[in-house]
Amino acid sequence: MKNECLNCACVMKSMQALKSCQLEQLESNHAIVQFQKGDPIIKQGMFSTNVVFLKRGLVKIHIAGPYHEQIVRLAKAPTYLGLPTTIGDKINQYSVTAVQDSEVCFIDLNIFKRVLEENKDFSSYIILELCKSELESYRRCANRTQKQTRGNLADVLLDLSENVFESTEFVLPISQSDLGNLVDASRESVNRLLSELMNDGIIRMEGRKIEILNKYSLQLISQNG
Repeated sequence: MKNECLNCACVMKSMQALKSCQLEQLESNHAIVQFQKGDPIIKQGMFSTNVVFLKRGLVKIHIAGPYHEQIVRLAKAPTYLGLPTTIGDKINQYSVTAVQDSEVCFIDLNIFKRVLEENKDFSSYIILELCKSELESYRRCANRTQKQTRGNLADVLLDLSENVFESTEFVLPISQSDLGNLVDASRESVNRLLSELMNDGIIRMEGRKIEILNKYSLQLISQNG
């Protein structure tokens, strides 16, 4: 569709830094694909030939470890996916799977690199995003290894409320097994901790629907680990 990149509702600051001719290059060298919940978007170990931009939806980023798959984090649109891998060694170092119906834009890697070389503002934005992502990974790693499961679970619930759904009420987008994987705990432990949070009046839960009733208490649990 003509001017699809320019008129994209998910245009980020990176796109705003582009000149019209550069937007036209991206316009002519991209494809938009719809993914349903559970569909793989990026597969670990596969060759990468495109820059992947999540236009709509929510995904989980996970990596195969020595013993099992580890969920690293959830990522919400709009955002780039897999840039370190794509621009680096071109072999995907982790997988990305849709946890909600999602819309993804695949951009030709050579065109993307050309635009990076031509536009320093665009390049600066991409570098800044990579730096922020790396620092966030360090922070998450420190929290995950030093906090108890209760603190990590509080972190995930606050992140879903504040950064993903922007509401105190939301439907848990992943299973309790995946939630356990995300906080390094068993499904049974997560289920027990959720029950404790409900009994303490901090959350209300019906099926997968969660409402945070006492955000301050949840924040204290997060801070104290």
